[in-house]
Amino acid sequence: MKLHEITTTLGKKSKRVGRGIGSGKGKTAGRGTKGQNSRTGGGVRPGFEGGQTPLIRRIPKLKGFKSRNVKPTVITLNDLNKLAPGSKVNSETLIAAGIIEKGEAYKIVLTGTLNKKLVLDTESVSKGAKEAIEKSEEVKASK
Repeated sequence: MKLHEITTTLGKKSKRVGRGIGSGKGKTAGRGTKGQNSRTGGGVRPGFEGGQTPLIRRIPKLKGFKSRNVKPTVITLNDLNKLAPGSKVNSETLIAAGIIEKGEAYKIVLTGTLNKKLVLDTESVSKGAKEAIEKSEEVKASK
């Protein structure tokens, strides 16, 4: 490549419009005759659809919001009857029993009755459920 072979568009001047018929862009300067776009400052705003209701106003808007504070899955004492007697109540055993899914938040509440002896190994338990589970251990142990 030699210096005289290099082409550049950096110094290219833009076409001067509206400078007579002979220039090729005279009289209307390439804007056409009359109309909104032929005038200075003419044209329409973005999203304008010629008077038709614009798309942004036609589409449905989202209602409400999605909370980032996920409520835990409620596990009743009846659900704990699916576990093997004497097993620990923690997330691994609940997942294995199919009561909850992996990574799911949960809380054990006092609803129903517990028919087995279980060992608590979790903090997500209501007071009443905790007492019921501990009571069932005592009853089973005394028999």
